[in-house]
Amino acid sequence: MSGADLLILTLIILLLVSLKLILRPHPTRIPIKSRHVFITGGSSGIGLALAREAAAEGARVTILARDMKKLEQAKASIQVSTGTEVDIVSADVRDFHAVKTAVESAGEIDVLICNHGTFLPYEVEKMEMKGIEDIIGVNLVGSFGLVKAALVGMKKRKDRRPVSIAFMSSQLGQVGIYGYAAYSASKFGLRGLAEALQQEVIADDIHVSLIFPPDTDTPGLAEEKTRRPQLTSIITASSGAMTADEVAKKTLNGIKSGSFFIHCNFEGVLLSIGTAGMSPQRSYLMAFVEVIFSGVIRFVALCFLWTWYRSIEKWHAKRKRT
Repeated sequence: MSGADLLILTLIILLLVSLKLILRPHPTRIPIKSRHVFITGGSSGIGLALAREAAAEGARVTILARDMKKLEQAKASIQVSTGTEVDIVSADVRDFHAVKTAVESAGEIDVLICNHGTFLPYEVEKMEMKGIEDIIGVNLVGSFGLVKAALVGMKKRKDRRPVSIAFMSSQLGQVGIYGYAAYSASKFGLRGLAEALQQEVIADDIHVSLIFPPDTDTPGLAEEKTRRPQLTSIITASSGAMTADEVAKKTLNGIKSGSFFIHCNFEGVLLSIGTAGMSPQRSYLMAFVEVIFSGVIRFVALCFLWTWYRSIEKWHAKRKRT
């Protein structure tokens, strides 16, 4: 081994040792079996897939949504696919009193998954303030209400094993895309909530996760694509979609490992590294990758931004000619 190779190896070892000493919170495991998993937006899409997955792993599951008819249908489908009964509660997440009542009726929660969400893919100029307020109210303010309603019981729990609060963000909570200003703002806001909340609840062995799914093949995505501005479709043309079941499995595995960032595909890994910032990190390996490769990934991100802005320039130039 040459002197240069030995120096590089020594620096890598020193970095890994340093990371082992400074990483907080510490690595943990959060059991799912025989514990209460409470999922909002649980009557369809990712929420329903999460409920099926958690029930199949032996959890007691409660799902919350607004539409009781859809909740009943979801309950029946989960029982057919897993042979397990789930509990259902109806509430609008914008109504804190209703949410508080629903959470209290469900009993002590071990894993809270704030999966609810709404969208409206339009340019800001074309959006009504009511639509913007609804997106922020459901996606962000509704998550605050759920956390406030659940925290009292989670902190007083008799089972002192680690518990979890998880927020379903989006890859649009890592990077803003044309036509999704309000949606991205609400999902970026979840990150600020998650980072600060983790510091507030770590002393009670409560662990926060932030999930970043890409486009997911759900009825909501089909409707969303019909409303997207043309430029949005051009910019996102190369991005693929995952199934709700795939996202659900990635999500539960991430929650069980106590991961703060839960990415669902390779693009999500790159975005998580490139946007790591001041976020908590439990994995020594991922911390090492973030430290070493963040600069390279920033360059890749700038290349993507170049293609997006070129698409915008070409689209506007074409409109001016017609």
